[in-house]
Amino acid sequence: MVRPYDAETDEAALWQAKRAFELGLGSGTGGDDKRAKYEGKLTDAYRESWLAWVDRCVAADERCVLVEPVADAGSDDGEDGANALAGYVFVLPERLAHVWDAAVLNELWVAPDDRGTGVADDLVDEAVAFARSQDLPLDRLVLDVDRENERAKAFYERHGFAHWGEMVAREL
Repeated sequence: MVRPYDAETDEAALWQAKRAFELGLGSGTGGDDKRAKYEGKLTDAYRESWLAWVDRCVAADERCVLVEPVADAGSDDGEDGANALAGYVFVLPERLAHVWDAAVLNELWVAPDDRGTGVADDLVDEAVAFARSQDLPLDRLVLDVDRENERAKAFYERHGFAHWGEMVAREL
C-alpha cells in the first residue's frame, strides 16, 4: 500500500532505493562512462545532502515522496533496510513549480522483483493525483526519460504521458 515517506522508519531503505535508481540510470543506456558518473556521485556527502533535500520537500508537503513497502515488510529486511521498499515516487513540491511551471515527477523507482506487479502503476497514479492537487501555471506533470529506456517510455505512454518538447544539455 502506497503511503507517505517517514524519515524515522524509511530513511535507510529510501537511500538504498535511491542508489539503485541512480545506478539504474547509468546501466544499459550510455555505456561504462555514464554508469561511472552516476556511481561517482553516490558519496556519503551526497547521501546527506539528498536526504536533507527530501526532508525539506516532505516538510513542504508529505505527499512529495511516497513509498510502497515490500509485501513482507515484517521479515528480515537485510542490511540497513535495503529490501524494505518495493518502490518510491518523488514529485517536487508545489513551491518549486516555477522550475517548469508544471508538476515534476522527479523520480520513480521500483525494485526489480516488484516490476510488473502493479507497484509502478500504483505509484504513478498517486503521483498524478498529487500533481493534480497542486496549483500550477501549467496543468501538466513532466518528467525526463532516457531516450534509450524503451521499457520506461512504454510505461509512461501507457499512463498517458506524451512527448512534449525535448530536453537538451551542455557539459560544464
